[in-house]
Amino acid sequence: MEYNLYILRSIKDYKYYVGISKNPRRRLEYHNTIEKGFTSRYRPWKIVFTKKFKTKAEAMTAEKKVKGWKSKKMIEKLINGEIIL
Repeated sequence: MEYNLYILRSIKDYKYYVGISKNPRRRLEYHNTIEKGFTSRYRPWKIVFTKKFKTKAEAMTAEKKVKGWKSKKMIEKLINGEIIL
């Protein structure tokens, strides 16, 4: 089964969230309604980027790389296609 790296952007604040999921749309719904951690403070969210990976390990490696950037500019370059994972 494929896994997706996804990036959410807060509609009300200039925040990004990076995660992996088999179903990013269902995960978005969770972040916008149920989740009580970081994402609950910056609702609502929208999906701004997804990329499929064949394995969970590949998706987790990509997630770790993106989270390691700690830079909104780098994330925006990925979203805009200026950086390829």
